[in-house]
Amino acid sequence: MDTDAPDSSGLSRFDGDAVVEIKGLWTVFRTPGSEFVIHKDLNLTIERGEMLSLVGGSGTGKTTLLRQILGLEIPARGRVTVLGQPVSQLTEKGAAARIGMLFQRGALFSAFSVLDNIAFPLRELGTLPEPLIQDAALLKLRMVGLDVAHAHKMPSDLSGGMIKRVALARALIMDPPLLLLDEPTAGLDPDSSDSFCALLRSLHHELGLTVVMVTHDLDTLYELSTRIAVLADQRVVVSGPPREVIAYPHPFIHEFFLGERGQRAMELLREYPFTV
Repeated sequence: MDTDAPDSSGLSRFDGDAVVEIKGLWTVFRTPGSEFVIHKDLNLTIERGEMLSLVGGSGTGKTTLLRQILGLEIPARGRVTVLGQPVSQLTEKGAAARIGMLFQRGALFSAFSVLDNIAFPLRELGTLPEPLIQDAALLKLRMVGLDVAHAHKMPSDLSGGMIKRVALARALIMDPPLLLLDEPTAGLDPDSSDSFCALLRSLHHELGLTVVMVTHDLDTLYELSTRIAVLADQRVVVSGPPREVIAYPHPFIHEFFLGERGQRAMELLREYPFTV
């Protein structure tokens, strides 16, 4: 388990398997006459093959941190590297193939068919012939458990669970080694949520993905996480396997994991020993 106690360098550890490395990160939101510090000297290393979940209270900057890893927001200070290169290079053509992103509500283009939504990143890249792009999109559609008969449907014709799967297929169309998930099971009924978690676990194993996830859902957290990083007090206060994080003495951790809402999820933790 990692806590915020600094090592000899004052920074989180780094090794050759690090997919994401965040060092000394500050996030500051400014308004006329005031500023709000969200992250202060935050350090975090995400290693190859992990399924790391970011948890924290409202306003701790969980989704903001995802956006900084994706290169959509620039921190006030500090460094973010992805696969050993500065995240700023993600703006270069083709570099975004390193990261797939599943947005909370799917973010499908309403005027595009399922097939066109999945194929969009490859078409934007502009380096592959159209028949190959369509074949790749159909392959990813099947990979997420949907029949090719859905390829020409519109997003308005899909259920919430199907929208999530199409969005996941689009996130994986360029075979990225890193996948970011923002509330992946939000809005799904329990059966659809369980099914989607099973799909994510399977793809994580089969594709060798590194996954970074933000979720408030404790069932999802325990089903998927190999490690949890807790954001509080403007930093990562602790990171480690679920059982170790739960035992860490911090008010937010006690309330989030050990309150009444956490009891059902604790049963799930005992059912899925792979999360330890």
